[in-house]
Amino acid sequence: MVLLAEHNITATPGRRVVEVYDADAYLGDEAALDAAKTQVVAGNGYHLYLLSLQPDMDVQVTIRIWDSPPAPPTNAEGHIAVALESETGTLVIGQLDRGPAGEITLPRPGVYEGHAWWEGRAAAADYYGTTLDQLSDDLPEDALLEAWNNSPVTEGYVLDLAYIREPEPIDDEEL
Repeated sequence: MVLLAEHNITATPGRRVVEVYDADAYLGDEAALDAAKTQVVAGNGYHLYLLSLQPDMDVQVTIRIWDSPPAPPTNAEGHIAVALESETGTLVIGQLDRGPAGEITLPRPGVYEGHAWWEGRAAAADYYGTTLDQLSDDLPEDALLEAWNNSPVTEGYVLDLAYIREPEPIDDEEL
């Protein structure tokens, strides 16, 4: 298997959610978002939701395009199969209540399949909770922001994807 492209985006999980979606797939999907609450990553084919356990510290989102996706690493906290269709060839990495964190350009529009895996999710949640528990009224105003920016752990989500086929043609009657 050959790595064709790798993109790294830093995002803040607004309301604990980071989204990955085609640039023309503006509408969210409540059922997929609900599924992410139990599966960590879930989607509807055009929209993926990555569910963090904390809402304020940056997470790293890595999207790797392969000629065929590798197996998830054995030391990953978890993983799940994913599929994502991009009619435009552009994916947006969104921060649910904060807007886009960035965009990436795929090698070509189409349907991509593979898996998502994550690491540092539990450790980031532990650090987040411990930091909040240690708050006191006499801390400087920017102490909490400094704690989030200097977290000793990085929460990361990786999408290992491979091109499968052309996107479904758009039916003008559906528009």
